[in-house]
Amino acid sequence: MARDLPRIPDSEFRGRWERLQAAMAGAGLDLVIAYADDHAVFGPAHARYLADFAPHFEPVCILVPASGEPLLLSGPETETFAQLTARVKDVRVVREFTHPDEEYPFTTLVSLRDAVAEAAERAGKAPRRVGVAGLELMPVQIHRALSQALDGVEVTDAQDVLTALRAIKTPAEQAVIRYAYQIAQTGMQAAFDAVREGATERQVAAAAEFAMRCQGSEGMGIDTIVASGPNTRPILARTRLNELRRDELILMTLAPRYEGYHGAIGRPLVIGQPPAAVRRAMEVAVSAQRAAMEAMRPGAPGSEVEGAARRVVEAAGLGEHFLYCGVHSVGVVEFEPPIFGPANHNPLQANMILSIDVPLFHAPWGGLRYEDGYLITAAGAEPLDDFPTGALIL
Repeated sequence: MARDLPRIPDSEFRGRWERLQAAMAGAGLDLVIAYADDHAVFGPAHARYLADFAPHFEPVCILVPASGEPLLLSGPETETFAQLTARVKDVRVVREFTHPDEEYPFTTLVSLRDAVAEAAERAGKAPRRVGVAGLELMPVQIHRALSQALDGVEVTDAQDVLTALRAIKTPAEQAVIRYAYQIAQTGMQAAFDAVREGATERQVAAAAEFAMRCQGSEGMGIDTIVASGPNTRPILARTRLNELRRDELILMTLAPRYEGYHGAIGRPLVIGQPPAAVRRAMEVAVSAQRAAMEAMRPGAPGSEVEGAARRVVEAAGLGEHFLYCGVHSVGVVEFEPPIFGPANHNPLQANMILSIDVPLFHAPWGGLRYEDGYLITAAGAEPLDDFPTGALIL
């Protein structure tokens, strides 16, 4: 089975480095340092995109010079795994990434300053302007060490430089994300099959995650959400030991990660008969999602696409519950730029993969979301899953 599943080829990573180097030239950057770690949701993104590497326990940095090959900087316990799995093959263990109470007598350590100097040598010049991506994730001690290593060098935030490269998906990325949505759909079906009166939220989540792991998921981009009753009211519910009850709203959101990329599906359902307000909210959210999908096309301002959904919700008198931007990109982060809300008028482009996520939360009856992914094509929006919508009742 694994041999037949889609993957990102090695050649594509080299293309990413070259596109980043071209963007660096346009931005006047001599070096980009991309920080990554295992923090949930956003932490691994830069390492997955540039090196197909999943950090764990220790942070990593990818150093991309203006020309030449990148370097991967790791801690000592990451080194061998990085050498085996990362698409960046030059790995250095930096002293600043070691635990202060640990000793590694058989590991060659270099300083962060020396690693920066080695990367600069590959471009044939000392860096004068360095872009750093992932600053918002960086621990204080690493930020301090990096500042010392870059003393006398102009440092700028390069987050937007990297995220802009990820907005348009290549054919290989599309294939991987399309399969991630298949995994999400398998998980959603398993979750629905596990729903019964008296089952706990965590039992349903476990059924979904087992099914998704069997299909090749490496983990979740966000923690699986199975919430019921009052637990549906928050935007980001946490799955608890609550037992599912008849006629109560149940909210499910699944976001499996496959080869570093994500699919995301959100659905509400009810065992029995939903209260009238819940049934109406379900119908409004489905209509809103459909309106946004029909507005999707290359060149359409993102604010207009998202606004198509928002107007349906507002016309139904539920606008105060549409609490965040309803259209966003899906990639190495489950929720990443470009993010389209009322103020983002930038146009959609062909080969973007966008999620339409219609949220209705903080309501007296609870909360729900309908979420699905779409590939933007010349003809409009191609759905990446076909899990049923409507007022879903068991």
